[in-house]
This record gives sequence, C-alpha cells and structure tokens, in this order.
Amino acid sequence: MPASTLERTARARRSRTRSRNVNARPALAVSTLKPHQYDLRPACVSLICPDCKTWVPITGIQTKKPKLVPHDTGRAGKDAAVRCRGSNRLITVDVKVKKWQERLEDGHAETVHRRPTTVLRKPKVTVASAVSQIAAQKQAPADDEPGDDRPLWLLREMKWASTEPAVRETDTRRAQRPAGDAPQAGSSVPLTTLHPKRPTR
Repeated sequence: MPASTLERTARARRSRTRSRNVNARPALAVSTLKPHQYDLRPACVSLICPDCKTWVPITGIQTKKPKLVPHDTGRAGKDAAVRCRGSNRLITVDVKVKKWQERLEDGHAETVHRRPTTVLRKPKVTVASAVSQIAAQKQAPADDEPGDDRPLWLLREMKWASTEPAVRETDTRRAQRPAGDAPQAGSSVPLTTLHPKRPTR
C-alpha cells in the first residue's frame, strides 16, 4: 500500500528540540499556573500546556528565551497529527525552584486531610419530660372521663365527693369488732424506756 494513503499520526515527543521558530502569542508566565501544573526539577522541566492540557517539556531553560517544544494535541502513535497552537510558545520562569517546592509541599499537606470520611448520624433522642409535666400527665383525667375544660382541682373534688360515702362506710366497718373475735391477751408492751447494760468482764 502506498505511503501517501496512510493517515499521519502524532509522533513521539522528544525531550529536547532545537527550533528557531517562536510563537507569536505572549509569553506564558509560570507564576500564573498552579504548583502542580508545572515541574521545575532540572531533570524534567515541563508544564501542562494550557491549550491541549498535556505535559510538554520546556526547552532552553538555561537561555534567555525558554519555550515549549513543538508538540501535537493527540497521543503519540494513536491520534491524528494535529500540531498544538501552544507549540514554541515562550515561557517566563518567574518562580524560584525552592519557592515552588514549598508551595507544592504546603498544598499537599492541606489536601492530604481532605479525604472523605463516613458520617455517622447520631440517633435522635427524645427529650425527657420535666417532673412537673410527668405529674400533670398522671393527674390528667382519663380518656373516658369528661374533662370539659374544668380545672383539675375541681375534678378532684368531684371525684372525692362521689367516692366519699363508700370510704366512710369502709372505715366504720373496720372500727367495729365482732364479739368473740377479740385477740387473746398477749405480753404487755413496756411503757418505760429500757436501757440495757453491758455485762462487766
């Protein structure tokens, strides 16, 4: 099959490229990016391209005009070879490596504690009634008794009036002793206070 009919795919990105072309867009300042969006370690100076959102090496980091290497928007060897418009864009490295490391470590220390935790809902506990409320509930009339919005003291008086004759009759019968049923004479109860003495040794 002729090579001209094959579709071009993105090439593998080289770590360093030498090109005199410079992107006409304004230089991208590293300080405008978040600490996790760029890497200033000498072995792999790179950043996330704002256009294609992929990691791209920075070439000429030791020179006056560092810039992003030419790169494609797709994955190497798989996607179509479409050149990213952020290729050869000048980079302004206005962040010190030590400062970048401190910001990166501080951000990691803050986010490491943001792991989701299981929320344990506390069971709803009913509020205990006050002593006066419990007493009022006990003294309240039953459902089968007419309350008709009368005061509690009046209901008590009416209840006592209805049961008073039966109570008086019961007390009277208790006071009466049938003949012959009196208890036998028992030991007399001492009327003077006893003071026992301890035995002498």
